[in-house]
Amino acid sequence: MQVLYQMDVQGEDVLEHLDSFLIESGADDMVRGLAAKWTRGAWKELSDCDEMIRSASIKWNINRLCAVDKSILRLSVYQLQRCPEIPAKVVINEAIELAKKYSTAQSPGFVNGVLDSVMKKLDQGGVEKDKEAAN
Repeated sequence: MQVLYQMDVQGEDVLEHLDSFLIESGADDMVRGLAAKWTRGAWKELSDCDEMIRSASIKWNINRLCAVDKSILRLSVYQLQRCPEIPAKVVINEAIELAKKYSTAQSPGFVNGVLDSVMKKLDQGGVEKDKEAAN
């Protein structure tokens, strides 16, 4: 989330320093590997993630979201879409905890609402894909 925040504020060049940043974080190899995978994946699919966020936050323009909330949502939407090994409830709970720690008092509720909407849209898409496959 921190690297996605930095990239949002400073630009894509930050990605060149991702490995160094993760080494400095003190995380073990497995955690660094997952963090790098998720960060690169979320950035690569930024437009898809932002579109999901836009469609789930009807009253909010994504450009007006604070960078911290946007980064939390981008990472979480990427995980909901591309990391089926992580239960959706875990993704949402972790996002809420990040919002509590790094953002405003209103952010955890906002993040929860947006991600719950995203999860429902993804579930509906899965149901529609299953119906199409059956036909």
